[in-house]
Amino acid sequence: MSKRRAVISGMGLLTPLGLDPSSFWERLVAGASGVRRLSLFDPTALSSQIAGEVPGFDAKKLLPVEMKDARKSLNKMARTIQLGVCAAQQCMAAGGPAKGTIDPFRFGIEFGCVMVATEIDDLCKGGQVSSPGDPPQVDLPMWGREGLKNVPPLWMLKYLPNMPACHVSINYDAQGPNNTITTTDAAGLLALGEAYRLLQRDSADYFLVGGCDSKVNPVSASRFGSFAVLSTKNDVPDEAVRPFDRDRSGTVIGEGAAVLGLEWLDFAKRRGATLQAELVGFASGFDRGRSGKVLARVIRNALDEAGASIDDVDHVNAAADGSREIDAWEARGIGEVFGKDVPVVAYKGHYGHAGAASPLIELAASVLAFQHGVLPGTRNCPHPDPACPVHVHAGVPRAVTKPYAVKIARTDRGQCAVAVIARVAPE
Repeated sequence: MSKRRAVISGMGLLTPLGLDPSSFWERLVAGASGVRRLSLFDPTALSSQIAGEVPGFDAKKLLPVEMKDARKSLNKMARTIQLGVCAAQQCMAAGGPAKGTIDPFRFGIEFGCVMVATEIDDLCKGGQVSSPGDPPQVDLPMWGREGLKNVPPLWMLKYLPNMPACHVSINYDAQGPNNTITTTDAAGLLALGEAYRLLQRDSADYFLVGGCDSKVNPVSASRFGSFAVLSTKNDVPDEAVRPFDRDRSGTVIGEGAAVLGLEWLDFAKRRGATLQAELVGFASGFDRGRSGKVLARVIRNALDEAGASIDDVDHVNAAADGSREIDAWEARGIGEVFGKDVPVVAYKGHYGHAGAASPLIELAASVLAFQHGVLPGTRNCPHPDPACPVHVHAGVPRAVTKPYAVKIARTDRGQCAVAVIARVAPE
C-alpha cells in the first residue's frame, strides 16, 4: 500500500524581514537585513546590542475584529505566544479549511516552542516587596508571605511553551492531535516531522504546524549574553551574522513565527487547496559528538524515504547561525553527503536567530523558492571558511532547477532533524 502523501498548502510568517510571506520573500530576494539595534528596550548594558526584531508587531492589529475571544486573550499571552497565534491566523486566512468543512477531531495542531522568559513587570513588584536590605536581597519567607500576592494570578499561563498550540486549537476548534515540541532550535522542524507521521498514520486530515519564539526581552538577552556566543558587531548589525564565513563571530538573538498548513493530499484536492510543496521525507537523530557523522546519516535517511537522489537536490537549506564550532559541525555533515556539488544556503544572516521558529521560517523560504523559481543567496558569506566543506550559494539569486530541497535543523547539543520537500508539478 502506498503511503499517504502530505502537502504544504499555506503559510503565515512574522519575521524581521516582514509581516507576511510576500514581504519576507521580497526582502530575502533583495538580500536585505532585518538585524538592527534593539529597540524594544535599552540594550546599552549588553555586549551584544543588536537583534532580529519583528518590526511593528502589534497582535491586536493583526487579528481580525471577528476573532473577539482571541483578541480578549492577548493580555494572557507573552510576545512569543502572540506571534504564534497571529501567524496561525495568517496561515488559515491564506487557505486553511473553512469552518464546517473539516471534522474537528481530524484537525491537528503541532508547535515548536520553548519556555518563555518572563516580562520583568510581572515579577518586579513581588520582588521589590520581598527584598529588604542594602543591597536588596530576596527573602524567601517574605516572598511567600508578601511577594506572591503581587504576582498576576495568570502569570504562569503567559509563558508556558504549550500555550501557542492551546490558543490556536481553541481559536479554530481543532480537537485532533495536539502537541508541543520544546527541543530548542530544532523544535519547529521536529513538530513538522511529528505532524507528518500522524498524517501518514491517518490520525488527521489537516495540521497547523508552527514554530514561534522571541528572545527580544531583557531577561533573555542578558541570559543569552552570559552563555551563548553572540556577535558584538553593534556598529554594523547587518553584517553581524555570517553563516559559514571565515570571519564569523557568533549569532544574534531574534524572534519570529512561522505556521504551515500540512495536509493529506487527497483532502487538499477535495477542498481545492493550493499545493505549494510536498513533504516527502523526514528523519531525526542525535549527533552526540558533533562529528557530522550522525547528521550525515540523518540526511541520508530522509533522502531515502523521499526516494530522492543527490543529483535531484536543488539546494540544502542549512541552520548555520554564525557560530564557529556549530557551523563547522553542520557543514561536515552536509559535506559528507553532498560534497560541494549541491548549493547550500543559510538565511540567519538576513534575519538573526529566531530559535524554535527558525526551522520553519527557513523552510518557508525554500517553499517560496520553488514557487518563484529562484533561490536567494546567503548573506554575509564573502569568504567561505575552509573548515566548512560545502558550496555556499551567496550573492545574487540563482534559478531553481531541480525538484527537491533539504532543510536541516539542529541544536547546539547535537539534536538534529532533516526534512525533504519536493516541488509540486502542475497537473
